[in-house]
Amino acid sequence: MKRTAVYPGSFDPVTRGHLDIIERAGRLFDRVIVAVLTNPSKRCTFSVSERLRMLEACVRGVPGVEVDAMNGLLVDYLKTRDSRILIRGLRAVSDLDYEFQLASINRQLDARVETVFLMPDERYTYVSSSIVKTVAQFGAQVDDLLPPAVCRMLRRKYPLSRSRSGKRRPRRALSFLSRRGRRARRKG
Repeated sequence: MKRTAVYPGSFDPVTRGHLDIIERAGRLFDRVIVAVLTNPSKRCTFSVSERLRMLEACVRGVPGVEVDAMNGLLVDYLKTRDSRILIRGLRAVSDLDYEFQLASINRQLDARVETVFLMPDERYTYVSSSIVKTVAQFGAQVDDLLPPAVCRMLRRKYPLSRSRSGKRRPRRALSFLSRRGRRARRKG
């Protein structure tokens, strides 16, 4: 019997951290369904169809991975896809409380559901879609945080900032993040 896992999320936009989790899950399970959630409480930058296109472009050629859209309860979606396994990414300790709450409620709704937590590569530990969008709005380059196709789509939403001379002026997002990390290490 094939083991199918579902990796749900808004993926607004999909980051290299998301892709790292997808690849890790792909090594553990026969089939991974990346489910793009329609979450009415979140105001998304990209439509569901745009997020599906992003993900499809990013996972094309990754064996056993497929992309789908979903709304409603996750436990109901799992039944329709003949799965009982949820994949969730944990970036930092701050994610843990929220993710445990979700895992607990999903288990209360269906006792057969198991949640598997995966950690991304350290390079992506503090990368979130929200942070990427925020720094992109201020003109920072996010090439190291996003796949190229996603970067192009995000750049259409948030063009690079302009310098006083009128030339486009990219700033490196990772250099900001690494400077902040160096300062924290010096203080410690």
